[in-house]
Amino acid sequence: MARSEILKPQDWTIPVPIAFGPGRLAEIGGRCHSIGIKSPLIVTDKGSHDLPFVGQLQAYLAQSGLRSGLFWDISPNPRDDEIGAGCAAFVAGGHDGIIAIGGGSAMDGGKAICLTVKSGVDLWAFEYEEPVPDAAPEFPALITIPTTAGTGAETESTAMVTHVEKGMKFCIWHPKCKPALALLDPKLTLGLPPNLTAWTGADAMTHAMEAFLVPGFHPLCDGAALEGLSLVAKLLPVAVREPNNLEARSGMLVGSCLAGISFLKGLGLVHAISHMVGAEYDTQHGLTNAILLPVVLRFNLPGLDAKMTRMAEVMGIEDRTVEGFVRAVESMLDEIEIPRSLGEIGVPMDCAGRIAQKAVQDSAASTNPRRASVAEISDLVTTAISRAR
Repeated sequence: MARSEILKPQDWTIPVPIAFGPGRLAEIGGRCHSIGIKSPLIVTDKGSHDLPFVGQLQAYLAQSGLRSGLFWDISPNPRDDEIGAGCAAFVAGGHDGIIAIGGGSAMDGGKAICLTVKSGVDLWAFEYEEPVPDAAPEFPALITIPTTAGTGAETESTAMVTHVEKGMKFCIWHPKCKPALALLDPKLTLGLPPNLTAWTGADAMTHAMEAFLVPGFHPLCDGAALEGLSLVAKLLPVAVREPNNLEARSGMLVGSCLAGISFLKGLGLVHAISHMVGAEYDTQHGLTNAILLPVVLRFNLPGLDAKMTRMAEVMGIEDRTVEGFVRAVESMLDEIEIPRSLGEIGVPMDCAGRIAQKAVQDSAASTNPRRASVAEISDLVTTAISRAR
């Protein structure tokens, strides 16, 4: 760490209230009452709306005398037109709060609806790279309930939404639109299929690594990144092998949350590329990240020996060379059956240049530890599409 980094004035934020522990979903009625929510709109994704946790949530709310609605028309990569439909459902149902439950797409959909439904501000005015809107928008109360251990989206207002016309993903946010509560109940993640456990868990690992490698002095985020990485590296293979291991699921949910907190500091080229691949080809975000991770690590890690050593220590990796570290990461990804190439999940070779042109505009590219040209990003995409096991 350079001396100038620790002397530079900085502003740090801390997470929202977090309720963690098996069975905590049963508290949702009382939690809504304490926050002032009387008629929540439940927001989830297309793949989750008929899963048991949605019915459990509705039942707990009804037992507490709360009237709820359900909006589930959210794609794996949420679209701006879907957010508009969610806002219409909120208004039509006379709702006063939002409960986002599910994976990352549900979290992003719920937060995007929360940003726009009462604010009177256009969705894209909240784009991360644009100035925060001058007005003081009104936001409904928001509760987030993750059911996968990967996205880490439950503690902040940031959301990734696809701009359908442009075919690009953008990060939207507002500093005052934070969840009133993040409820982490590991029982909700029990039985998640091995492939989704692997993909979402690899997403959490990517968050922790990319955030830790972002330049700058941010001990809160760096500490969260390392502890999150430690938990994920130890417990992800266990959770994949043993879907009903509550201890592994609990540790993964905490690790994912910590990794999500850590990327307040920023992310890197894995996400910059993955966002645009997902926007064009609707690939699963965590899976796309996992495939890109070794390729980008080989690009980023030379010259970052001290940070690589810290990550290796918490992950139990003995070989502290760049190639040794990346091979150990690849071995873990192989163990949880992550494909080696983007080509295996339907991404064609001829998109590399176009994806690179879009990725360089992503906010995550600006915090990558190594500056990359469009040509260099195109080469990374080409490698990720074509590389063999």
